[in-house]
This record gives sequence, C-alpha cells and structure tokens, in this order.
Amino acid sequence: MISTLIGKKLGMSQLFSADGEAVPVTVIQAGPCTVTQIKNVEKDGYNALQLSFGEKKPQGTAKPQLGHFKRCGKGPFHVIKEVKVDDVADFELGQEISSDIFQIGELVHIMGKSKGKGFAGTIKRWNFSRGPISHGGMNKRPPGSIGCSASPSRVIKGRKMPGQMGNRRVTVKGLKIVDVRPEENIILVKGAVPGGRNGVVFIKRSGRF
Repeated sequence: MISTLIGKKLGMSQLFSADGEAVPVTVIQAGPCTVTQIKNVEKDGYNALQLSFGEKKPQGTAKPQLGHFKRCGKGPFHVIKEVKVDDVADFELGQEISSDIFQIGELVHIMGKSKGKGFAGTIKRWNFSRGPISHGGMNKRPPGSIGCSASPSRVIKGRKMPGQMGNRRVTVKGLKIVDVRPEENIILVKGAVPGGRNGVVFIKRSGRF
C-alpha cells in the first residue's frame, strides 16, 4: 500500500459539523499522481515508486526527461517524488494514483514550503519585544546584545538573529481528514497547511485514526 501522495493547496474554507460548529479546512488537490518509474530489490536494492504530478508542456523540458516520461506514455510533469512501498507487484508504469487512498477521519502529515517573507528583523521573525519608545529610549527595534563578553568572545551558534523569514520546508503533523471527494481528487484537511495557494504539498499517511 502506498502512503504518500503529491498534491496542490487550493485554499482554505470552512465546513459545519453535525452540531453546528464551524470547522476551518484546507482544500487540497491530492493527485492524480502517475507512476513514472518502478524500482525493485533485484535491480535497485529496494522497492519504491517514482510518482509524478502536474503535467506541463514539452517545451522547456530536457530531452533526457522527455525520454524518461515517454516510457510510461504520459507527461512531462512538474513534480517528481520517490515513495517507498513494500511490494511493487501491485503497480505498473503509467498507473494513476488518486485521493481515494485516504479515508475520512485519518490523520496525515503534510509537508510544504512556507511563504517567503524576505529579510525580517528579530521582532517580526522571532517575536522579540521592543525597547522603550519614550523617556529617551535609544534601543527601539534592534535585537540588543548578541555577544558573550570576554569569554568565549564569540557569538554562539543558533543565536536568533535578523535574516530570511519563511521560504522553508515545513511539516505539520497529525492533521485530520474531514472529507474525501475522489471524483474531484480533493481532500479537506482540518486546520492550516504550509505554503500559499497553488503551492505543492506532500501528503503522508500517519497510520492513525
């Protein structure tokens, strides 16, 4: 059984539960993902599937990639990811895997790239407190002291400093699937998911309900 799927974040909405409570949900297009390569223990040393998602035009695609996708009769694709499986006998090249592998009530881990917010100071990036504004305060938004005096006379690694904010790989664990719509390849997940609209996400089954 395959446990990971490639998808696209479509946006956020809300559903009403049976008792009238508004539940915030993220709408995700989960697949369809095409099997573009099958790896087995005899040839590669392990069992895995190469999944591809999001078709694109052949223009701008390297010829070796076009030849690789030609074997399965589909493509080319934007996103490629390798997923380990226990047995590859149940899969074949060109097979499409869609959102029906998930069930309502299942918990999943979702990985995506967070929104990039550029260079940010310590107040915005790390939620630091500012200095006093009145009474002659001269230290309003700078981070303050970052050193260690005479010993060890250096800045310790990992110090929270100004820098690039966002645009990092983020994984949110234990999100509950509220609804599955296989005919549209859409799943609704309770809560927020990393990234902006139309961002690529990877959905992995956590194995718990």
